[in-house]
Amino acid sequence: MIDQHRQAFKEEAYELLAELETSLLELEEQPDDVDVIGRVFRAMHTIKGSGSMFGFDDIAAFTHEVETIFDMVRNGKLKVTGRLVNLTLAARDQIRAMLDGADDGGGGVDLKASGEIIMGLRELAGFQPAAAEPPEAAAAAQKPVNLATYRIRFAPSRDIFITGTNPLTLLQELKELGTCSVVAQTGDFPCLEEIDPEACYVYWDLILTTDQGDNAIRDVFIFVEDDCELRIEQVAEHTQFDEPQDYKKLGMILLERGDITTEEMEEILAQQHKFGELAVSNGILDQGKVQSALVEQRHVKEVRQEKQATEAASSIRVPAERLDLLVNLVGEMVTVQARLSQTAAQREDAELVAIAEEVERLTAELRDSALNIRMLPIGSTFSKFKRLVRDLSVELGKQIEITTEGAETELDKTVIEKLNDPLVHLIRNSIDHGIELPEARVEAGKPAHGTVHLAAVHSGDSVVITIDDDGAGLDKEAIRAKAIEKGIIAATAELSDKELFSLIFAPGFSTAKKISSVSGRGVGMDVVKRAIELLRGSIDISSVQGKGTRIAVKIPLTLAIIESLRVQIGEDSFMLPLSLVDECVELTREDVERSHGRNLAHVRAQLIPYIPLREHFRIQGTPPEIQQIVITQMNGSRVGFVVDQVIGEHQTVIKSLGRAYRDVDGISGATILGDGSVALILDVPQLLQAVEAGQA
Repeated sequence: MIDQHRQAFKEEAYELLAELETSLLELEEQPDDVDVIGRVFRAMHTIKGSGSMFGFDDIAAFTHEVETIFDMVRNGKLKVTGRLVNLTLAARDQIRAMLDGADDGGGGVDLKASGEIIMGLRELAGFQPAAAEPPEAAAAAQKPVNLATYRIRFAPSRDIFITGTNPLTLLQELKELGTCSVVAQTGDFPCLEEIDPEACYVYWDLILTTDQGDNAIRDVFIFVEDDCELRIEQVAEHTQFDEPQDYKKLGMILLERGDITTEEMEEILAQQHKFGELAVSNGILDQGKVQSALVEQRHVKEVRQEKQATEAASSIRVPAERLDLLVNLVGEMVTVQARLSQTAAQREDAELVAIAEEVERLTAELRDSALNIRMLPIGSTFSKFKRLVRDLSVELGKQIEITTEGAETELDKTVIEKLNDPLVHLIRNSIDHGIELPEARVEAGKPAHGTVHLAAVHSGDSVVITIDDDGAGLDKEAIRAKAIEKGIIAATAELSDKELFSLIFAPGFSTAKKISSVSGRGVGMDVVKRAIELLRGSIDISSVQGKGTRIAVKIPLTLAIIESLRVQIGEDSFMLPLSLVDECVELTREDVERSHGRNLAHVRAQLIPYIPLREHFRIQGTPPEIQQIVITQMNGSRVGFVVDQVIGEHQTVIKSLGRAYRDVDGISGATILGDGSVALILDVPQLLQAVEAGQA
């Protein structure tokens, strides 16, 4: 159970660190934004509090130092500067390193870096080293100011133990703020038979005298404030302590606490009727007004309870492995459903067909729901790139702003994870090769600030992510010269702009005149292209020299289940991703003979190259008189695949190939059909490369 809570803390802390990074980047642009400052402080405070609670004492101690500085910022005692943001971002990275190394005892964490960050923050805040601090100054710093007594009621929700929170730790933290008296209220305990051992039936009343102010008290409860009833009232100031007067009467205290209403107190005192009844019987109010007030009271209470219940059920944290297992099981269900539908059709049993159709409908809904659970907005990935652009701008001496659009666009989490590295590489290239230095931009009549614009938009069953920069653009002559020098193209070759730009994806291709710490070694773009293609996506480049470059990446929404086109060659079935299929046309033997072995088909006055898959995979047998060409489009190229027969659309649950088949060209995976047989999924990009290589 403890390990589960520690793991839950780590997951929460990683999310908080991502939010912290985003908030700090916002704060750098808007240093006076009180809301952003509050977000930074709360993230730090939650990491500190939760870290201490679950045994991450080193993280809690380190974060406490940063939190102290941001408490000064929050109280207007310290200004937000670039150095403060830099140090806090470094602190954020250090906390992440501590989290990463927590499972192996933290041996890999650079403690010297922690000390340097803390020292830098203390210097920024004007703190003097403790040894050099004069005793008088230290005494003055510790002098109580605004000493006051607070009445606190902390009533956690019944489920607080399930979230891993220990209320006693919070009370202990509160006691460290001053003189504290604690009374546990146990009146809500049910009888023994009804006790739920995981529920919290206790709430606490506390009287605290402190000079820290109510903000410090609220900070103790900051990460459970949405999951508890918390009342903090100041009941006395320190100036009243010397006054020789009695404290409030018991009835008044209970009334202020809300433990007793005025009506109840009057009822006890008078031992008579309720307030409303008395008001009516004395002719002060009529029955309707009293009833209206009671309805209002009940209405507000019910609405509040409903809202709290809704908020409590609005989200739930689930380990990613469980979602993966769910999607895998749904995939198995889709396969079984296909088998059921096929069996029902073969037996021509009307009742069985009706059942199969109902199962098909439910399976489709279940599949969509399961896949939607794994869909995440791509905005979290975009936020990471802001930090990347910021750091690279400083490193390269450039002034670059990143703008984003379509952050709410959703993608399967697996796709987002695998997309991160290719996008990082593309953005680094845009910054290093694309955006010019400020002086060069001004000389070219551009603003000194360059811009990288990231956008995501849905396009059918795919998402298109574009990276636009307003930099120097691609130099076509330089690309052409380098391609000739490396022997990739002939000196007399005539290429379109699109074909010319695609040369930068060749292995080892680079036009950079010097190698920087960021890029320029001629490696990477071919890897990027291959990574995108492994996601069954495509990448396209357009550029205008002097104006900028646009890179468009098109990827499918999910990798688990795809819509595909099932085709047949002899007894074998193959799947083509439907998103790549343009159209299907017939190919007769006369057409084949007219092409004289060049594998070109005339489709509406256009020559389309095609791959006879029967020959490519060396499948025995004679092709039918009339074959089918499935024409696909990728990166602007149209290529056909010749098959015996097109069966139709199919829900394809993707299964990875065994280790022995991973290197088979032109195949990206397999799926199981309704009759239990296996169909191979074609790797269209790889097959297209085969065609292009054959034409070269």
